[in-house]
Amino acid sequence: MEKKLKTPLSKTDIKKLKAGDTVYLSGTIYTARDRAHQRILEEGSPVDLKGAALFHAGPIIKSTSGKDYKMIAVGPTTSTRMNPYSPDVLKLGVSAIIGKGGMDEKTETALIENEAVYLAAVGGCAALYVKSILEVKGVNWIDLGVPEAIWELEVKNFGPLVVAMDSHGNNLYKEVKKKISP
Repeated sequence: MEKKLKTPLSKTDIKKLKAGDTVYLSGTIYTARDRAHQRILEEGSPVDLKGAALFHAGPIIKSTSGKDYKMIAVGPTTSTRMNPYSPDVLKLGVSAIIGKGGMDEKTETALIENEAVYLAAVGGCAALYVKSILEVKGVNWIDLGVPEAIWELEVKNFGPLVVAMDSHGNNLYKEVKKKISP
């Protein structure tokens, strides 16, 4: 089933999502990779994470003045690098993680406990995803470098994203493994 959702995401919206659903997001999403996750846990988040969607991505950014930013491309990065931090970051109110490759059992448990979802983005679609970005609203922790900073993005119909791990314990990655392993 296809769903169009607005951020911040409500628990009601999250509970309705099932593994296999296709999702398009509108509103604000944030990029965050491992160094940003680590700093969030050490220092606190510079953005409100309640109902937030965190995109595991390393964007390509163009800046003309050091303050005006244009996103050139943004594609998912491998989410497993964020496994050490994700259970605790989810406790801060994050409702959706967007990335590729899935996440570990601890994060899967945290998704269930915190009523959140993992949305799989398609690798190699950086030029497609950037078309959904209306504006780069801001950047936090640019001292971490462009790929690792937290970029605040205003998006419209960002996707397609597939619910790969839902808040009910359904996991497309595990389903595939069951089918290919005797």
